[in-house]
Amino acid sequence: MHIPMKRALAMAVGAGIGLAAAVPTWAAGSLEEVMEERGLTQKDLLAAAKTYTPTGGRDEYMVFASGGQSGQVIVYGIPSMRLLKYIGVFTPEPWQGYGFDDESKAVMAQGRVRGKDITYGDTHHPAISETKGEYDGQYLFINDKANPRVAVIDLHDFETKQMVVNPLFKSQHGGAFVTENTEYVITAAQYAAPYSQDFVPLEKFNEEYRGGITYWKFDRDKGRIDPSASFTVEAPPYSQDLSDAGKGPSHGWSFTNSFCTERYIGGIERGRPPFEAGCSSKDTDFLHAVNWQKAAQLIADGKGKKVNGADLLPIEVAVANDVLFLIPEPKSPHGVDVTPDGKYLVVSGKLDSHASVYSFEKIQNAIKNQKFEAKDPYGIPIIAMEDALHTQAELGLGPLHTQFDSEKCIAYTSLYVDSMVAKWNYCEGKVLDKLSIHYNIGHLMTMEGDSVTPDGKYLVALNKLAIDRFNPVGPLHPQNHQLIDISGAQMQLLYDMPLPLGEPHYAVAIKADKLKPGVRYKSGWDSRTDQASPYRTRAGREKTERTCDADGNCRVEVYGTTIRSHITPEIIQVQEGDTVSIHLTNLERAQDETHGFAMYGQNVQLSIEPGKTASTTFVADQQGVFPYYCTEFCSALHLEMQGYLLVTPKGYESEGLVLEDATKYSKEDYEGQVGTNIDTQAVIDMVVGYITSHNYKDFPTVVALVEDATDQLGFAEEAKAKAKAKADEKDWQDAMLWANQWWQYQVKAADLGLRAKTFLEENGAVKVK
Repeated sequence: MHIPMKRALAMAVGAGIGLAAAVPTWAAGSLEEVMEERGLTQKDLLAAAKTYTPTGGRDEYMVFASGGQSGQVIVYGIPSMRLLKYIGVFTPEPWQGYGFDDESKAVMAQGRVRGKDITYGDTHHPAISETKGEYDGQYLFINDKANPRVAVIDLHDFETKQMVVNPLFKSQHGGAFVTENTEYVITAAQYAAPYSQDFVPLEKFNEEYRGGITYWKFDRDKGRIDPSASFTVEAPPYSQDLSDAGKGPSHGWSFTNSFCTERYIGGIERGRPPFEAGCSSKDTDFLHAVNWQKAAQLIADGKGKKVNGADLLPIEVAVANDVLFLIPEPKSPHGVDVTPDGKYLVVSGKLDSHASVYSFEKIQNAIKNQKFEAKDPYGIPIIAMEDALHTQAELGLGPLHTQFDSEKCIAYTSLYVDSMVAKWNYCEGKVLDKLSIHYNIGHLMTMEGDSVTPDGKYLVALNKLAIDRFNPVGPLHPQNHQLIDISGAQMQLLYDMPLPLGEPHYAVAIKADKLKPGVRYKSGWDSRTDQASPYRTRAGREKTERTCDADGNCRVEVYGTTIRSHITPEIIQVQEGDTVSIHLTNLERAQDETHGFAMYGQNVQLSIEPGKTASTTFVADQQGVFPYYCTEFCSALHLEMQGYLLVTPKGYESEGLVLEDATKYSKEDYEGQVGTNIDTQAVIDMVVGYITSHNYKDFPTVVALVEDATDQLGFAEEAKAKAKAKADEKDWQDAMLWANQWWQYQVKAADLGLRAKTFLEENGAVKVK
């Protein structure tokens, strides 16, 4: 019955062991022919060569981009621009089971706003954790503008672990930004609003509406934000925008720009000009300079006050203790960026053509000498622009964001209106180069460009419009990330990358070798709490428990496992009205052997990575038959990885029905299967012989495959023993089925062995003498 499979397996192994591998011949034409056929130039080929990453190759940098209105984070590589993953953050992401399993639902529940579940988010500004101003690759932080939240993503497994909700703000575009050693994650309010949750009329805007800058304390040991040790510096009802933390000499300070310092209240409905008219009538807005170290000490000394359960440093306390200062900046700015050496701050105004470079030393001198040109209506000292300015550079129309090069004093600024990137020297205020972008660039990013030692090499333009760059896909166009080579004196556009997810506002890039992601979890691991799951289950200890309280409310707890190619239990029977919790532990130890779990009619989808325990809870409120299956194609018998949830009516009795197999097996069937298994083992032994005769331990990928194959053979031995026990009882039906299961494990082991053998052949393994 299994001879075709056995023969195919033996032939495949024999071909690999006894014959020389066939050398493919490429039928493609010459390079010149390809260029002519596709209309390519030498410049095109050079750009392609700079981004091409051969099969099996790895990127030098990893990018984390905000997913905008998707509420997620996008991960891709540079220079290949290959998409690698979406990380579910503020919105459910079914492939990873995020927002569907109980564990991730608990994370999303942390993000409730005013008691409501919020399953939408608008992600804007990711930030990688830093040590001494260098990206350390341990954590990623991302804000939600629509709802003032911050999420913590652990880069060990690229999963969201925590959300915190700002108890004071109603929106939060300015975030997330980290201090030099990730002491704090900085977020700023956007649209001024009352701190109270109560209604406050707009007529009281100046008196009771407020902005603010929050410093979320990050506990590195726990890998979580500690709200109890966090605080907010109160700010006037200006629209605070983006921030940056000081470095080196400016460590301990942060800087936040703002717009609509006119404090204008629009109202077309009331016969007044719109917000955009009233919020852009002045020539300047305000840069906020905050001594966060001193603010933290004041909070620790009890100088703040509690508002909505959170620590707030009032404006008057901040002013009295030299914590908060304002500096005029070009109107409608959208970004403040601290230079790598921490000596300067670069600010650009969307309605100005200049980039303004402020000197931290000059700012400190003005504060030291108490040299202020005025105070704002809330009593905050204003340092005159000319007393803080180092230089200005005329860059072009609509300057927005600035990033830095590895070369001293070199910066890149996006020009939204001009649709260009400007390369310039911020020490001298001199423009060096410009490059056209398609179209309307917003943020831009250089490699590790927010750190104290930017790498340069590449720049990514995050463009708001794609227009005619890609195949039409309807009125809603993709976003366009463009990769630019900045290694030479002039910038070179290399690649257009459509992004079909949200509006990516900002991105950060880190050297790939700084990331140390895991490939499996400890057995029975709750990945969201980073602890052993109380529901972890070992092989052979699967069970189903049903308990009922005095009122007749019943709960069924299923402790199950998944492994290629079956889910245990394969049949779950409950009564209508029962609350059902299914806990599944992935017993696999092999890399990338993820199992899924989807069920008809219950909104269930789990992603169970190797070692992980994931749970789902629902009320079986309708009787019926509900098939479930593995959603990840994990093995040759993936489609057979199935089961049934049977929901019986209350009071149901089986009436003596007996489950019978449709196919009957005999002693001859059993013995034939055993013969196949013996032959298959001979094939496996050949593969093992090949692997162990070579230096396979020098290849971690092969070592992992061998470990996995050894596990599969261990399961095969268990099935073999059960088959023999049933044969001893002359139960040929179950003896045959267990013998077949024994063979299934052998096939999986052989598959792994062949993969290991192929890897050794392709990567120059040598025979061990």
